[in-house]
Amino acid sequence: MKRSPIIAVIGGRKADKNLKKEAEAVGRFIAEKGGILVCGGMHGIMEAAAKGAKQVGGLTVGILPQDHKRDANPYIDIPIATGLGIGRNVVIARTADALIALGGEYGTLSEIAFGLQMGKPVVGIKSWEIRGITPAKDAEEAVRTVLEIIAS
Repeated sequence: MKRSPIIAVIGGRKADKNLKKEAEAVGRFIAEKGGILVCGGMHGIMEAAAKGAKQVGGLTVGILPQDHKRDANPYIDIPIATGLGIGRNVVIARTADALIALGGEYGTLSEIAFGLQMGKPVVGIKSWEIRGITPAKDAEEAVRTVLEIIAS
């Protein structure tokens, strides 16, 4: 039995309307392509991506920094309460087959760094411009790129 790809969507709790819209499209494309969306389970980019996945019946996993599952956004199917605070970023990167970063601050940068250190593909939309990140112009290109890399 073939396993579904697990794609992490990472980005900040605070993001502008356009970037949240793009994150929602990323989530939708991941689900439409049969992927499982993993994220930090909170608000902003994470909530928008999970919402997009749920709109088309996708499966969402939230790796929460808190101790309680109830803290997850309403679009998370499987909340995992770690109690690790920002340490949960390592768990997100380790869980994913690939990561898609949208915008983001230092928490997103740490997830990118962990992903790259673990040899995971990282695609960025309006995110950090550093060596190792494959830039994408939009949600469709980002999802297509990570799925092509995973399949190769």
